Amino acid sequence: MSDEAESEGGCIEGSRNKLGIMNRIHGEKYLWQLPENEAALVFDLAQKFNLSLPIAQTLLSRGMTDHDQLDRFLFTSYERDVAHPSLLKDIDKAVDRIRLAIEKKERILVFGDYDVDGITATSLMMLALLPLGAQINFYLPHRLRDGYGLSSKIVERAAQNKYSLIITVDNGITAFDAVEAAHKHNVDVIITDHHRPHGKIPSAHAIVNPVQEGCSYPFKKLAGVGVVFKLLSYLYEQKGLQLPPKAYELLTLGTVADVVPLIGENRYWVRHGLSLINAYESIPLETLKRNAKIARPRLRSTDIGYFIAPQLNALGRLEDPRQGVSFLIGSDKGEIERLGTVLFELNQARKTIEKSVFGQVVEQIQQGLIDLSSENIILAASSSWPPGVIGLVASRLVSAYGKPTLLFHLTKNGLAKGSCRSISEFNMFDALTVSGDLLESFGGHSAAAGLSLKVENLPLLKEKLEELIAAQLTAEDLQQKIILDAELKMADVGQKLLADIQHLEPFGHENKQPLFYLRNISLVEKPQLLKDEHVKCKVFADGVIKPLIFFGRPDLFPLLMKQEEKSFDAAVQISENYWNGRVNVELQGYDISFP
Repeated sequence: MSDEAESEGGCIEGSRNKLGIMNRIHGEKYLWQLPENEAALVFDLAQKFNLSLPIAQTLLSRGMTDHDQLDRFLFTSYERDVAHPSLLKDIDKAVDRIRLAIEKKERILVFGDYDVDGITATSLMMLALLPLGAQINFYLPHRLRDGYGLSSKIVERAAQNKYSLIITVDNGITAFDAVEAAHKHNVDVIITDHHRPHGKIPSAHAIVNPVQEGCSYPFKKLAGVGVVFKLLSYLYEQKGLQLPPKAYELLTLGTVADVVPLIGENRYWVRHGLSLINAYESIPLETLKRNAKIARPRLRSTDIGYFIAPQLNALGRLEDPRQGVSFLIGSDKGEIERLGTVLFELNQARKTIEKSVFGQVVEQIQQGLIDLSSENIILAASSSWPPGVIGLVASRLVSAYGKPTLLFHLTKNGLAKGSCRSISEFNMFDALTVSGDLLESFGGHSAAAGLSLKVENLPLLKEKLEELIAAQLTAEDLQQKIILDAELKMADVGQKLLADIQHLEPFGHENKQPLFYLRNISLVEKPQLLKDEHVKCKVFADGVIKPLIFFGRPDLFPLLMKQEEKSFDAAVQISENYWNGRVNVELQGYDISFP
């Protein structure tokens, strides 16, 4: 996939209530799906696990009614959650070939990707193989010069420089021409990837990918760095060694950044990695935390997704990603801090560019050039849009309008290179597969993909996708929704609730932070509009007053100004605010509904 989804600007999601959804409420932006009230089950679960009622309801709303299932989720363990690497297809062939290359002093080239998954996977390969005596180097493609994935040109250059083994990380499952070129130059290729194959697979020496046909590895949702971690774990196990502690930091960063589901094995490793990260903070992470002004002492998965990963991704989006490896596994503190400044400045520039591109698409919508009253797909293109930011802008547009979005950078040679993001109801990978005759290349997942096609085929692709979405989805499918996990009382909002929420961490894809239903609250003073973007107010219910802030919802300001003392409902999350050494429990709002 040429441009992985990031947490920034993503859609609000939730897990469908397996007990059934009883009520729905129309909020100002979203259709709210409310949890079914199963009071007896909630009380039973709360007592057994010493949980507050809203958290017990959250677990039930997410379909966890069995005691063993709940125990497994709340208390992850290596024995239950982690499968042995030997179950991965071709892993023995891959490890044997790497060991042979090390023994014979062959030159090994690690070929990665320019996103955080690819950078961390490449860093992990270098970190683990160099101490074993490997004659190893790495190459991360430049987004504009090289494009995505292993190419025949890179293979030929590697052969000229006497490399006899290429190991791909976070890519390679569609590198058919490159692998054929490798055969011609007597270069072996080991592919490690986690993306879906396009039917057939390349004729590489070994392919380690849990989603390939015939692979018996039970967990199919590993990130690219996760697949590399399993390979290196197996290699180190065979040699009777332990992976360096830094490996778990890299695994955690790449897994969270790549927005793979934080369930099952991923959940275990991210929990384990965060415990190590917070016990001993590395210089790179300390630098990134300082850049992002993260005040809380304990780093969380959401901090990585929203504040840490975007800094690393900025390298691949706007510049050369190779500096990312030096930053993550280098030993020179001065150089790491220098690169940290580069990352900060690039990320600030990325934000400015992203905001500009987003504004241009919004202007097209407001002018009717993109007519959302009759169109279900947002498609826009420009030669001035940097290809490194359009995936992020597509995510923001999906969040803002609830429509699958495809944005393209138009090249000088007549190609449109794009990134797309989708809604949960519309599988973009399948849709692009059906539209394959119009495309030059594509890859990715159901919710995010990268693609390229001839510029003249853009209208045909738009027409094809509109036909597919009209045939597959109803009007309700296309309405933006939030799924509320539990009802919340103002009296519940305190340190106990905050502590119980932490039992559900780490939060990420398929394990979202709980979203609560807060009923019959009223304003105690006029709301404030901050920076023309955010709405801050104080609300009252059940004898309790709490601050409530809506980020990125200026549309709510005039509505709340008119509300005065009349009550309303809110969809909220619980957040903690660190200030002057004190921790305050606050409410972060997503939507409101008036009776």
